[in-house]
Amino acid sequence: MKAASAWPIYRRLLRYARPYIGVFLIGVLGMLLFSATQSALAYLVKRFFNGAFVVRDPKILWEIPLGVVVLFALRGIGDYVANYYPSWVGRQVVKGLRRDVFSHYLRLPTAYLDRQQSGHLLSKLTNNIELVAGAATTAAIALIGDSLTLIGLLAYLFYLNWRLALFCVAAAPVIGWLMQIANRSFRRYSTRIQNSMGDITRVAKEAIDAHRLIKIFNAEDHQTERFERVNELNRASNMKLIRAKAISNPVVQVIAAIALASVLYVSIRQVFLHDMRVDEFIGFLTALMLIPESLRSLVNVGGPLQQGVAAGQSVFELLDQPTEGTGGTRPISRARGEIEFRNVSFTYGSEKGPVLHDVSFHVRPGETVAIVGRSGSGKTTLVGLVPRFYDVQQGQVLLDGVDVREYRLHDLRAQVSLVSQDVVLFNDTIRNNIAFNAIEKTDAEVEAAARAANVMEFVALQPHGFDTLLNDRGQNISGGQRQRISIARALLKDSPVLILDEATAALDNESERRVQQELSLLMEGRTTLVIAHRLSTVEGADRIIVLDEGRIVETGNHRGLLARGGLYAALHGMQFNA
Repeated sequence: MKAASAWPIYRRLLRYARPYIGVFLIGVLGMLLFSATQSALAYLVKRFFNGAFVVRDPKILWEIPLGVVVLFALRGIGDYVANYYPSWVGRQVVKGLRRDVFSHYLRLPTAYLDRQQSGHLLSKLTNNIELVAGAATTAAIALIGDSLTLIGLLAYLFYLNWRLALFCVAAAPVIGWLMQIANRSFRRYSTRIQNSMGDITRVAKEAIDAHRLIKIFNAEDHQTERFERVNELNRASNMKLIRAKAISNPVVQVIAAIALASVLYVSIRQVFLHDMRVDEFIGFLTALMLIPESLRSLVNVGGPLQQGVAAGQSVFELLDQPTEGTGGTRPISRARGEIEFRNVSFTYGSEKGPVLHDVSFHVRPGETVAIVGRSGSGKTTLVGLVPRFYDVQQGQVLLDGVDVREYRLHDLRAQVSLVSQDVVLFNDTIRNNIAFNAIEKTDAEVEAAARAANVMEFVALQPHGFDTLLNDRGQNISGGQRQRISIARALLKDSPVLILDEATAALDNESERRVQQELSLLMEGRTTLVIAHRLSTVEGADRIIVLDEGRIVETGNHRGLLARGGLYAALHGMQFNA
C-alpha cells in the first residue's frame, strides 16, 4: 500500500475521533506544554552557564533551582495531559469502531457469512481494532508531541545560531527517506501479522468447540501441531517487524550522530575564534542533544502507525461489504401463511453448481408440508428462501401472493419462526432465552409459553428456577431441554409460519417422542415447513415433497408415496430396515 492510499484510511479512522476533538485538543495543549519545557530546558542550561561562569550573577543562586522545580512540574503536567486525554479519545474510538463492526456483522448477508472463517471475523473485532486505536491515538500522541518538540528545539537552534542550525537540517532529507522505507516494511509485515492472528483465533476456536471430538480421537498432539504452525507463522512475522524496527533506529541514530559531530566541529571552531560564547555553545549543544530522543520516537511511531493503517484497511474492507438492507417497501403486520414457490432455481456459486432447479409448489395457510430427500438435495436451502437468508436467482417465493422481496425485511422475518437441530442458546437466564428480543411480552406470557413447551418441568429442578443462568450454548442442560426452550421461544413469538429444520434429529427416541408432542402444539394453526431425515416424524404431514438433486421428484401423503414405490418408499424402506 502506497502512502497515497494509506492517507484516506487514516483519515477515515480520524472520523471516529472527530466527536471528541475538544478532548483531544486538551491533549494537544499538554503536548505543547511538554514540548515548550524541552526548549526551556536548553534555555535554562544556557542561562545557568551565562550567570555562573560568564557574568557571575548572584541571582542564579535561587533562579536556577527554582526554575528547575517549576520546569519539571510543568513538564509532568504536560506529560499527563498529553497522554491521558488522547488515550481517553482512543478508547472511545475503539468502542465506536467495535460497535459498528459488530452491528455490521449482524446485518451482513448469510451468504457472505457462510463463506467467512469465524476466527478471522473475531480477530478483526478484537486484535485489529486494538491496532487501529494505536494508530488513531497512541501514534498520534507521539507524532504530534515529538513533532512539536522538534519544531521548538529547531526554532531555538536557529535563534541561537542559524548557520549551525542549517547544518543540522541538512541531515533531515536522508532521515526522512530512511523512515519512508521503514514504513513500507512496517505496513507489509503488519498485514501478515494480522492475517496470522486470524489463523490463531480460528484454530483455537475450532479446537475449543470440538474438544470432545479431539479427546475421543486422541488428537491433542495433532491439534497442537496445527496450532504450532500458525503460531510459528505469527512469531516469524512479528520478528520481521521487530527486525525492521531494530535496524531503522541505529541507522537513523548514526546519521544523526554524523550530523551532530559535524555541528560540534564547527561550533567548537567558532568558540575558539570568539564567534560564539561558551554559554551559547552549551545552550545550543543541550538543545541539539535533545533532538535525537524525539527523532527516535518519530521513527518508532512508524510501526504502530503502519500496523494501525493495515488493520484499518482490513476493518474498513469489512465495513464496506454491502448489508442485507431493509428489503422492499411493502409492510405486513400478520400474514395468513400462504406460501408459494414458483419456478425457483438457486445456486451458491460456480464452484458448488446449481442447488435448486425449477422448484414449484403451493402451501395453503395452516398446512403442514414436509420436505424430505437425501443429504445435499437442497432442503435447507429451499426453506431458507422464505425468510430471505438467500434470494433466488430465478423464479419467485411468495407469501400471501406477494414476492417476499417486496416486503420490508424486518416485517417478513417477523412472520417466521425457526426451530432447528442446532439449538442456539445464549449465556443468559432461561427466562431471557425464551423471551429473546420479545421485550413487549409480559412475564406471564413467557411462563405460559414455557409451560406449553414443558420447560417448567425441568425449571422446577434448577437452583434458581427461571433465572438459572445457562452457560455457553446451554451445555449445562440436556439436548431435549435445550430443544424445549427453543420451542417455547417460537411459541412466544407466535408467528404464522413455522420452519422445523431437523428439529429432533439430535435427540434420543424418548426425548424425540416428548419433543414431538410439544412441536404438535406449536404447529397448530400455523403454516409449517418440516425438514426431516427421520421419515417417521413426517408421516402425519398433510403433504410430503421429495427432493432429489434440487428437483421435486414426488409429492403426496405418506401412504400414497409408499404405495407408489418411488424414492420416498426406498428411503423409508432403508430407515425401516435399519
